[in-house]
Amino acid sequence: MILIVNKRLLSGRFKGISLWPFVIVGNKELKADRAFINHEKIHLRQQLELLVIFFYLWYVAEFLIRYIKCGNSLRAYRNISLEREAYRRENDLDYLKNRPFWAFLKFL
Repeated sequence: MILIVNKRLLSGRFKGISLWPFVIVGNKELKADRAFINHEKIHLRQQLELLVIFFYLWYVAEFLIRYIKCGNSLRAYRNISLEREAYRRENDLDYLKNRPFWAFLKFL
């Protein structure tokens, strides 16, 4: 993981983003937020499992499907299986040590 602090790369809606192999955060205080960093590390693992490009294809496709169903972009984002796994497990700092392969599928 390569951690970059750059608020200009992020819109006001996002505190951070994982773009293999980088985690870009909007401010330096987030570097110390262990749960936030763990959330982003979970996304990096998901990206590896899906060979990076398929992560982004899955992410966008699932977002669009969920947005069409609910008509709300925030709700659609929060219900993407990749995000649900990361949010649900971000406080478990040992999660990645025992995480099963393609664990995000349990959150569909």
